[in-house]
Amino acid sequence: MAAITTILTDASAVATADLSSFRTISDHSLFDSVTNWTKRRLFTSKGDSSFPIRSMHNTQTGVASSTNGHFNADKLKSTVELLNGGALGQVKMNSSHRRKTKIVCTIGPSTSSREMIWKLAEAGMNVARLNMSHGDHASHQKTIDLVKEYNAQFEDKVIAIMLDTKGPEVRSGDVPRPIQLKEGQEFKFTIRRGVSTEDTVSVNYDDFVNDVEVGDILLVDGGMMSLAVKSKTKELVTCVVVDGGELKSRRHLNVRGKSATLPSITDKDWEDIKFGVDNQVDFYAVSFVKDAKVVHELKDYLKGCNADIHVIVKIESADSIPNLHSIISASDGAMVARGDLGAELPIEEVPLLQEDIIRRCRDMHKPVIVATNMLESMINHPTPTRAEVSDIAIAVREGADAIMLSGETAHGKYPIKAAKVMHTVALRTESSLPLNVMPPVRFNAYKSHMGEMFAFHSTTMANTLNTPIVVFTRTGSMAILLSHYRPSSSIFAFTNKERIKQRLALYQGVIPIYMQFSDDAEETFSRALKLLTGKNLVEEGEFITLVQSGAQPIWRRESTHHIQVRKVEL
Repeated sequence: MAAITTILTDASAVATADLSSFRTISDHSLFDSVTNWTKRRLFTSKGDSSFPIRSMHNTQTGVASSTNGHFNADKLKSTVELLNGGALGQVKMNSSHRRKTKIVCTIGPSTSSREMIWKLAEAGMNVARLNMSHGDHASHQKTIDLVKEYNAQFEDKVIAIMLDTKGPEVRSGDVPRPIQLKEGQEFKFTIRRGVSTEDTVSVNYDDFVNDVEVGDILLVDGGMMSLAVKSKTKELVTCVVVDGGELKSRRHLNVRGKSATLPSITDKDWEDIKFGVDNQVDFYAVSFVKDAKVVHELKDYLKGCNADIHVIVKIESADSIPNLHSIISASDGAMVARGDLGAELPIEEVPLLQEDIIRRCRDMHKPVIVATNMLESMINHPTPTRAEVSDIAIAVREGADAIMLSGETAHGKYPIKAAKVMHTVALRTESSLPLNVMPPVRFNAYKSHMGEMFAFHSTTMANTLNTPIVVFTRTGSMAILLSHYRPSSSIFAFTNKERIKQRLALYQGVIPIYMQFSDDAEETFSRALKLLTGKNLVEEGEFITLVQSGAQPIWRRESTHHIQVRKVEL
């Protein structure tokens, strides 16, 4: 607690500066790692050990005000007293009224037109997902072209493109019409292709017979129907229907507690991955990843193609759970694919795994997406169930970067309504979250990573003064660090790279904006403020927290990092 108090005391000293007098980026840095800060070594206990924390001090005094009311030392002192009094996490701040949790929408027959993609974007879509289990390259090419057309029209709006591989899915074959399965009925699956009768259907996996055993429970569509394996021959698996339903074409099949002995990336997947390279998609979502080896294999391939595409691993198989740490470490992010995860594992484990995967990704600074069945009822109905609304809220509260719609927007009857519901629920949930003045402390940041330390202090500063954050970035690294500290206001990430603008669309709280940088810092900053005010993203007279730190120096020496509070004056 000593560390927290001292950092906020420094913030108190900073906040009493005459912020309205700040006119240049370089003259009045609040935290300057070269000239304006003094190091103090503080010790706080962690178990039986002690370790130092570096804090920065500024000696300017004066009065500060903002559109959110006046700030002074007494107000900040009361915040410190609250923290010392055990109320950490209970400090409430005004919402910026901008949703921070991102929305991934799957594009399909219901939404593949130009009109629908534009409407989805208006409703809240941040990432367009291409599900390679359905459609062909021609239909997906059309979607990619439309998304790129949308992106070319806006500086401050963007939709990223995520290509989701089919993976080693075991699916039933095509049927001319749905087959009604009834409880107690005998039904067969065969590895012979093209079979479709009232009691027998093909599967697309030649080793299906070898992977199942008598007594196994076979789940159709993640458990919408289930069958018990009664017997098998070289080509045929005979089952008894436990839970009936309507079997349609190409339904997904799982064996409870088992993963298919298939490679994570199939021949079809490699063709789709090359298609993604050719079209410069932003993300791959790789299905049924069982270990880190497949991630390294894909990244090596992308490096050989000189393709800057990030790899999101889908956690959806029983085999992936023992290898979670290495899989997420090797990846650029993760998706909690709850459908197959709940089919291969006991369903009561899924909420616990969701929370665990989100926590791991947050700790490793990787984006995390929660997917599957979030608004499933809205495929056919205009309003969601109350349980679905709660499901979205839980994912937001647990800290997911993004939440995903699948069939709801791909082939549902109410795709725009579904996106609007997801937007509204996420926004309302975010507005109710208790907000810390101090972000979660990651003590390793003070030891090894200057950029992370400045992300921490920038978040503290912005939260204390209730200001949005502005960062200029060529690589996206600083915006990503700031996102993982979850500041209470938006992060406006200006970049001169279209690729980076698109990638940042997935990260919680980041509003990526494309803008060319000039050699004149003040001129570039002035253009950025003009753009923000012109788009009604900030107001004249409002304060913003400006961060200059990250992987590549912009307008600063490599050894110098800045945090600055500026008043918006045009």
